[in-house]
Amino acid sequence: MLFKDVYGQSAIKQRLIREVTEGRLPHAVLLCGPEGTGKLGLALALAQYLCCEDRKGDEPCGCCNSCRMSAKLVHPDQHFVFPIYKEKSADTTTCENFLPQWRNRLLHSPYFSYDQWNEDLKSDNKQSIIYASESEAIIRKFNTKPYEADCKVMIIWLPEKMNEVCANKLLKILEEPPERSYFILVSESPETLLSTIISRTQRIFVPPLDETDMREALSRRFGLSGTALEDVAHVAKGNLVAAERIVETADDAKEYFDLFVSLMRISYMGDARKMKTWMESANALGRKRQLSFLAYVQNMVRENFIYNIHNKDISYMTTEEAAFAQKFAPYVNELNIAQFLSELDLAQQHIGQNVQAKIVFFDLAMKVAVLLRRVKM
Repeated sequence: MLFKDVYGQSAIKQRLIREVTEGRLPHAVLLCGPEGTGKLGLALALAQYLCCEDRKGDEPCGCCNSCRMSAKLVHPDQHFVFPIYKEKSADTTTCENFLPQWRNRLLHSPYFSYDQWNEDLKSDNKQSIIYASESEAIIRKFNTKPYEADCKVMIIWLPEKMNEVCANKLLKILEEPPERSYFILVSESPETLLSTIISRTQRIFVPPLDETDMREALSRRFGLSGTALEDVAHVAKGNLVAAERIVETADDAKEYFDLFVSLMRISYMGDARKMKTWMESANALGRKRQLSFLAYVQNMVRENFIYNIHNKDISYMTTEEAAFAQKFAPYVNELNIAQFLSELDLAQQHIGQNVQAKIVFFDLAMKVAVLLRRVKM
């Protein structure tokens, strides 16, 4: 991967390139920050740059044998560690068993979430981790000299998923790193790593993309323009993974917004007959989308509360949502916000427990009718 293929993050790119060309890159780098900011893409670009046989200024050449293998994720001196799940029939399981899925995911896009990766693994709802056996594989891979490049590179995605044994063994490797070796850790929760691991890395925070870079990414990746581009760039909060989810669920979001507006209007009127009609519409969503809808309502209630206390600059709503908030936001205030969120959380729990949806949604509409009348005078 080339640095230019990573959206934004120009300051971090220049820092990494400068440290490599000046021979100052430490043996262990920790790229940390929120989801969807391009950390894994930066790690891939750095690995290719380190192994390139003929660097062209700020980029790998892209043409040498090393770069061609890097592009296909088959370079013998570039290794990966990532969360996996242990198959029942296996005594030990390492990332080697899941390299085909990993390569497919990365070649599609380096912008993805932990949940998406678990879906790729088809792990039957098991949460993937990095097992102790992985540390033995790391030692084995670094006990040999480089094959093609002048160095070996290990990218560890989500090191916070390492179990305790693996984390302690990795610490020993970082304390006495093999010659000509680089470890690039890519973390979303660095605070959960061993402090001794953090102390042996150069920590680089990768911030959310600014809206200018988000607009460029959304235009290039999804062909968005106009209001749709502005809305997604604003609402995604610098997270390209979240932006992709927003684009893919645009039809659902429109339906959820319409249901949300109907709920608030009908509940404010206290019209039980219309509440029953609304309940039928919510019931027709199906359980999975009902949970998504309730999560959407929770977010809208929070955003309207922020809007109401005059923090519009940190309110993340689409143009249509913000237009509704101009009149609706005063009805979400200090007198009802806590109970609003509590009732929505309870409704989510009940739907998740397979309580009859019609009862849950009608009860929610009745409670919202009471809460909307708690308005500051």
